[in-house]
Order: sequence, then C-alpha cells, then structure tokens
Amino acid sequence: MPFALTGGYAVWARGGPEPDHDVDFLIDPDDADKVAGLLGEQGLQIVQPPEDWLFKVFTDDAMVDVLYRAPGSRDIGPVLDRATEAEVLSVWMPVLVATDLLVQKLAVLSERYCDLSAVVPTARALREQVDWGVVRDGVAGNPYAEVTLELLERLDVIAPAEA
Repeated sequence: MPFALTGGYAVWARGGPEPDHDVDFLIDPDDADKVAGLLGEQGLQIVQPPEDWLFKVFTDDAMVDVLYRAPGSRDIGPVLDRATEAEVLSVWMPVLVATDLLVQKLAVLSERYCDLSAVVPTARALREQVDWGVVRDGVAGNPYAEVTLELLERLDVIAPAEA
C-alpha cells in the first residue's frame, strides 16, 4: 500500500523548519479502512475524529495523523507516485516532494484559517525545490492562496509569475 510522509515532518525532511507537533502520513483513500484495521490489529489505538479525511493513531505518547485526502489534490495517486525516498530520523521512507507540500500548505488557507507563520518560512526554505507554476495551478481559485503567492513575490521569496 503506497504511503508518504507529509505535513511538518515532510517539510523538515526537505530542509524546512523543524516541526512542533504530530506526524502526518498520506495514504490512498481506497486503503484507509484496511490500513486502520491493520494498525488496530497491531494494538495501536485508532480514533476517527469528526473530520472525514483522516484518522488518528496513538501509541505511547505519540499521535500520528493518517490522511486519506490532501488539500489541493483531488487524486492522491499521483501525489504518492511523486514522493521520493528520504532519511527521516534514521529511517528511510517516501516523503512528499516540496511542490506538493506547498500546494497543501497553501490550499488549506481560508477565511477561517489564514495563518502564514508556517507558510512563509516553509516557502523560503524549500523555494529552490518547488515548481511554482505547478503550485500556482494547484491553488488557482483559492483567493487566500493566490494572495499569499503575491506576498511571497513581494517579499522576494519567489519570482513573480511569468505572464
């Protein structure tokens, strides 16, 4: 079953700021029930929160979010296919590429959630690894993401979009 590290630890594995909370993995939605069942069989506590796009796994003092929908991505398959192997805390695993991580970070921006304190440092740290044209296409139609891209241009974090 394909999977990849996503979220803050994936950003960190790609050279971004150190994460300060849980670990996130992305899986195919078709595998969600099977993965939850297999983890539960191993004695891990599985919790289904109100959100319909993830489940939580608890072991000892650790919490892991297992996402089966990703912001800005209708089809998870290609996102998982683009993931590449990276060493994370001495363990080699598939990690989402920087472009997909930035699409996700920007796609979640909305009227209710518009915290740029993680977006700007992440964009700055990963900017050379990101295909910004793909990011712009991936968040097109989200005014909060589009304005954030304009801000990143004005801050000289990224180059202006080509006309």
